[in-house]
Amino acid sequence: MHDLPRKLSVEELARLFEGRTRFVERLADYQDPLGAARALLNELPEDERIEALNAHPRIGAPQLSAVSSREQGTNTDPVVLEELARLNRAYETKFGFRFVVFVNGRSRSEILDVLRGRLGRTKDQEFATALDDLVAIANARSRAG
Repeated sequence: MHDLPRKLSVEELARLFEGRTRFVERLADYQDPLGAARALLNELPEDERIEALNAHPRIGAPQLSAVSSREQGTNTDPVVLEELARLNRAYETKFGFRFVVFVNGRSRSEILDVLRGRLGRTKDQEFATALDDLVAIANARSRAG
């Protein structure tokens, strides 16, 4: 049975979105916060949207939340991790915010290809995709419990 939308606390939303940001605090006021998330992100000033993205850990980072660790898998190949670190730095330098991607079962090696491809995009394209993925991650986490 499909779960009906429900109000979520700041703490619940912070777990879904990887941190207590101004976005999460505003979202907690909504009756259906996950349904309203993308629209609210569109209304926020850029600095608050960047804050929401930057709350997520970097792909391949050594310190991850338990949920991010499960999502990203356990590939600890030092070559893959170093390349992820290098590309994350390049991404953040180019766009001014953290690379956020809905992993959706893909390995860190597969994510390298995604990250390389997304580095060739414009900031506007990447900002929209990163925000969409941020919401997709939270929705998937909510469904997973």
